[in-house]
Amino acid sequence: MSITNTPTSNDACLSIVHSLMCHRQGGESETFAKRAIESLVKKLKEKKDELDSLITAITTNGAHPSKCVTIQRTLDGRLQVAGRKGFPHVIYARLWRWPDLHKNELKHVKYCQFAFDLKCDSVCVNPYHYERVVSPGIDLSGLTLGTSAPSGLMVKDETEYDGQPLLPNMDGHSIQTIQHPPSSRTAPSEPFAASSLLPPSDASSSAATSSFPVGSANPTSPWTRNGSFTPNMSHHPNGHLQHHPPMAHPSHYWSVHNEIAFQPPISNHPAPDYWCSIAYFEMDVQVGETFKVPSTCPIVTVDGYVDPSGGDRFCLGQLSNVHRTEAIERARLHIGKGVQLECKGEGDVWVRCLSDHAVFVQSYYLDREAGRAPGDAVHKIYPSAYIKVFDLRQCHRQMQQQAATAQAAAAAQAAAVAGNIPGPGSVGGIAPAISLSAAAGIGVDDLRRLCILRMSFVKGWGPDYPRQSIKETPCWIEIHLHRALQLLDEVLHTMPIADPQPLD
Repeated sequence: MSITNTPTSNDACLSIVHSLMCHRQGGESETFAKRAIESLVKKLKEKKDELDSLITAITTNGAHPSKCVTIQRTLDGRLQVAGRKGFPHVIYARLWRWPDLHKNELKHVKYCQFAFDLKCDSVCVNPYHYERVVSPGIDLSGLTLGTSAPSGLMVKDETEYDGQPLLPNMDGHSIQTIQHPPSSRTAPSEPFAASSLLPPSDASSSAATSSFPVGSANPTSPWTRNGSFTPNMSHHPNGHLQHHPPMAHPSHYWSVHNEIAFQPPISNHPAPDYWCSIAYFEMDVQVGETFKVPSTCPIVTVDGYVDPSGGDRFCLGQLSNVHRTEAIERARLHIGKGVQLECKGEGDVWVRCLSDHAVFVQSYYLDREAGRAPGDAVHKIYPSAYIKVFDLRQCHRQMQQQAATAQAAAAAQAAAVAGNIPGPGSVGGIAPAISLSAAAGIGVDDLRRLCILRMSFVKGWGPDYPRQSIKETPCWIEIHLHRALQLLDEVLHTMPIADPQPLD
């Protein structure tokens, strides 16, 4: 809501509450926040100057000086809202300023006359009459977390993370959820995207800023090379490093091509005005409009806060959904700082997890790096991890190969059905036609999937979780990469594919 439409104390309570709700920071549920704000507005209705001070402070983010905003102090000093008790100045500071605030982190400003610590009969709850004091070297976010599970177990409590990535079982069995903990080294501000300059088989081991994936179990695959980069590894009790490299790349799914450093652009076609578009979903329902990221903003943040979206930031907290359940609401509270998506070079994409909780990604690039079939794995990216999730050249090669395969298979299938391909075991070409049907069935939608990333916040899916599809997760995003889609359009113009027609 713009300043010109900001309500005053003379407006209806509903209008004031609605305006103040637009500025909440997303740390509490929508129901709790609304109850707390309604309660405060009603208490201030008879103190119009204080209500106006509150409205000014919140709607301007403290840019203008404001008076104390007071409520009556209770016997134990705590305020009850929606069945929960807490210190009033902390409740409202969490709502409008610091969603992860702890009760002992607030210090009042000098000019506040009714600060909580002054023990007056009235308590000031103006969030901008308090400052947050936190020791810079202490991470207080871990104080509320439970104990970590043994390192040999999968992480089943998806909303807890103690800073130490848990490894999969070490019994030699591969798992479907591949974990990507943060690298032990700090990523530079402009990391060298070595994985886009080397052969795919070397890419993952050369990217110093990419988190080292663990989760597959094939010790024969040459994952690492001699060099200065030491990926994040687990230690065996005997002191040996456990690399947990991926399986060897199956040639059935991926073909490896040598690449030359600093290659020219894949296409001379001008880059699109928007490098990606992001759609937000709750379960299988899209919520809100698709958010387009201009090419002038190579880094975009997707978070759970309620600030207005625009340019390089997509805020999910402000989006409403009449079908939203309590489970979805709870999951949304944990999106927090969310993720950063970064477009590099002609169209490679990296992800940085800013949230306190892991995100789960469907990425054909990471599938290849882990030696999986396309779409066969879900990749768990831990807080603070910075990892490449999309390679434009690899995607371009893959769409060319699949388009050519589909085109050739369709022609061969037509010839086989006509009986023009003799061979042992064939009866009028029927057997070859059946064997070619899968390749000929590749359509445009299959190729478009190569240009799309999907990412779920907080909750995973797949065999390791109760949810079998990303459409069963409470909050997730789908990212369409426009440069890749542009290249796909060029490929389809050179070798058009006819989508399989349904049988009559």
